[in-house]
Amino acid sequence: MKPSKACVDFVKSFEGFKADAYLCPAGVWTVGYGTTENVESGDTVTEEQAESLLYNDLLEASDSINDLVDVDLTQAQYDALCSFVYNLGREAFRNSTLLRLLNRGDYSGAAKQFPRWNKAEGKVLAGLSRRRESEQRMFEGVT
Repeated sequence: MKPSKACVDFVKSFEGFKADAYLCPAGVWTVGYGTTENVESGDTVTEEQAESLLYNDLLEASDSINDLVDVDLTQAQYDALCSFVYNLGREAFRNSTLLRLLNRGDYSGAAKQFPRWNKAEGKVLAGLSRRRESEQRMFEGVT
């Protein structure tokens, strides 16, 4: 599977576009629609470049899901996981209870794990709470 256009739009809506590199709440240099790899202070991107970076980053998240998930997924479940992995990274996903429950076939239990991932630097962030709730609803097929 691959991330859908709905997934790309979903991530864009939560990340927002920033042409100039900035430090995210976790203290990581970020640019565009949340790209962090090889970003340094002073970097800038156009919106077109940011969209390309986002799609490439989502494909990396997609590869992680394809490698680590052993059960069948709907497109909505897949898209929710793409957003989640894009935001948290492969290793956090690999070591998560969400993945462990999912691979046991416990879709409901896995869905309940999304809201637990709402912190940066140990602090609950309202934006992450909203994102995780939206990812959970997407995963559960609730619009």
